[in-house]
Amino acid sequence: MNLYEIDREIESCVDMETGETIDTERLASLQMEKSKKIENIGCWIKNLTAEAAALKNEKDALAQREKVAKNKADGLKQYLAGYLAGQKFKTAKVAISYRKSEAVEIADEAAVPDEYRIPQPDKIDKTGIKKALKDGAVIVGAQIVERQNIQIK
Repeated sequence: MNLYEIDREIESCVDMETGETIDTERLASLQMEKSKKIENIGCWIKNLTAEAAALKNEKDALAQREKVAKNKADGLKQYLAGYLAGQKFKTAKVAISYRKSEAVEIADEAAVPDEYRIPQPDKIDKTGIKKALKDGAVIVGAQIVERQNIQIK
């Protein structure tokens, strides 16, 4: 029985015209049941709140572990890339290769012409700069840098 049903039952124990109690034993029993129901709901809320806090703590701990693992993997990638210096490596368990990529590095943002800025917020259009540099344009403060990106499968 839920709280609304208990309240309805309590009302049926009282004569609405006179306000007189019809069944005092039933009324006392329903009031005890109502108190117990409210207490149980309160305890359930406390348990759910504690469970939510525990889940949040676990989520935060897992996020921290994820971050540590990613940083460790990135550090090891850099270490291995520096050691192998572009050489491929392959065994039955791992294959290490490289792919070339190009990225625009901006040495001096103030020197980049306005035509390569993206409004709102002020941002440099690296894609446009890269295309222009590949087409032979000379843009002060920008150059194309070739990188080696390690791939581990």
